[in-house]
Amino acid sequence: MALTDITRVEIEKAMAECDRLGREAFLAHHGFRPARQHLLLHHGRRYDSKAILGAAHGYLPGRRPLAAAEFSGGAKHAVALLKGLGFEVVQDPPDRALTQAQLLDSVVKMTTYRFAGRPALYKPITLLWAMGRALRDEPRLLAWTETEQALAALLGRHGAHGEKQRPDYPVASLCRDGIWTLPDHIGDVPTAHGDAKLRRWFAEHRPRGGLAEPVYDLFRHSAVTRLAVLDGLLGTFFDGLDPAPLLADVGLAELDQEEAAPAEPAQGEQGRPEPWLSLAAEYERGCRLIEQREARTGAGERDPRLTHRPKRSQAARYLVLSRSEGRCENPGCTGQPADVTDGRRPILEVDHVLDLALGGRDHPSQMVALCPNCHAVKTRGSTREELRGILLRVAEERHRSVLLRARPSLT
Repeated sequence: MALTDITRVEIEKAMAECDRLGREAFLAHHGFRPARQHLLLHHGRRYDSKAILGAAHGYLPGRRPLAAAEFSGGAKHAVALLKGLGFEVVQDPPDRALTQAQLLDSVVKMTTYRFAGRPALYKPITLLWAMGRALRDEPRLLAWTETEQALAALLGRHGAHGEKQRPDYPVASLCRDGIWTLPDHIGDVPTAHGDAKLRRWFAEHRPRGGLAEPVYDLFRHSAVTRLAVLDGLLGTFFDGLDPAPLLADVGLAELDQEEAAPAEPAQGEQGRPEPWLSLAAEYERGCRLIEQREARTGAGERDPRLTHRPKRSQAARYLVLSRSEGRCENPGCTGQPADVTDGRRPILEVDHVLDLALGGRDHPSQMVALCPNCHAVKTRGSTREELRGILLRVAEERHRSVLLRARPSLT
């Protein structure tokens, strides 16, 4: 072990690895806990200083990443080394990280004003607008004038439960939820109650603001987070409504059709299988979000407008497509089409091996990606019962195989 051999090059590679995997998966992969005191600040993003240093050691020629017990992350060791390399380390910063599970939980449980017994759409509309901006890589923070104009127009067009054109209501409330931030303001933001006082506060301060940085990053980089939050928002707040016009207005019209690109099992630097590791980490996080939804609503959640039809999770569909690597998951497939969609994607259909209407789970462990021919055989072929048994085993095996890449301790 030679920490002093580490340069800025290795540190930057470790930070890039953290960006690819996400904080939770990065820490789990390298066996570190979240930093309690010291965070590395780089280009506006914060990283767990000791974990970054341990991972950076593995980028030295012929070296391996260091475990947490092998060196000290305190001010006299890891922090001093990072500062000596010219990095900024902040001490005891504000809590900066919502996990995906915490974000989804905050979204579906967030308090909202109710009008005639229905939840007002102030906050859901604001979040969908901000998600669209993050997806398009638009600036996280906006002047209040721009935020006010954009949200007032959306509330006027898509408010369905007595909403006023008052963006100050959802922004103040989302700040209290920890989802929104007004970085230039010091002190508490007024509560989203009352009328004249809150309007006057925003008129006087005109605060620049936007999504909290970790929320923006999740929306920007994680397709499964976007889909899980979309599932949660639409299922919780838009029952009986058609959200399509709003989704089109905020640039999310195609989000529920987001497809996974086939994963290339290419090797990362020094033989590290980082593309697969990134996929596995996203897959594991996505499964946890889906299981969180199951615990909240139960399997086979129904669409209130069509009570006989269970809702489908777009996040689960995305994960199965990611896992498939663009190939039909029927081991006996003999004719996957060589043609592709207009978006250059494989022609695959995601199917529930056990029908939701009969008690199956809307979960990747019971779902498969099939070419159109295999899907037809599974649905109405004379050998469909035998094939369903095979596909159920395949779904469980492929599901576990991907999880093993994210969590080797499962072996």
